[in-house]
Amino acid sequence: MVEMKGIRRKEKAIEDQNEMKDVIKKANHITIAMCKSNVPYLVTLSHGYDPDQNCIFFHCAKEGKKIDYLNENNIVWGQALIDKGYVQGDCDHLYITTQFKGKVSFIEDFEKKKQALINMIHKIDDNPKQVIDKQISEKSISRVGIGRIDIEYMSGKKAKDVIINL
Repeated sequence: MVEMKGIRRKEKAIEDQNEMKDVIKKANHITIAMCKSNVPYLVTLSHGYDPDQNCIFFHCAKEGKKIDYLNENNIVWGQALIDKGYVQGDCDHLYITTQFKGKVSFIEDFEKKKQALINMIHKIDDNPKQVIDKQISEKSISRVGIGRIDIEYMSGKKAKDVIINL
């Protein structure tokens, strides 16, 4: 078991689970770290999030390096980041992040895959109905892989104010 160490800068800690979930929901992408045979691998993914089930969905090919890693070891560490930008003249950076640990499984059920894809499209597209009508078909759903990350642990951190004043 990996020790879950608290953050050093307590004033930056996010304690509210709903705030952490909101970061995952609003972030444009997530990054996940995987490990296979003691070799790490990192990928950035577009995603959808279901706060009720506390799980993240991502689409992928059905084979490849990421799949090889996840088939050997389905435990991932990830991060969702909302970058609020560098503060010119103050040598500081504002952000909010949620880090998470979870287990990946792959969805095979047609209707569950369809719902996960619709969830992702609603997150990233300004006109989801048009994309859903055009892209979501039996053929496209059967071709795509859908990963599901069931989150087991979350922590959050934010810098909402300038701290460094030189």
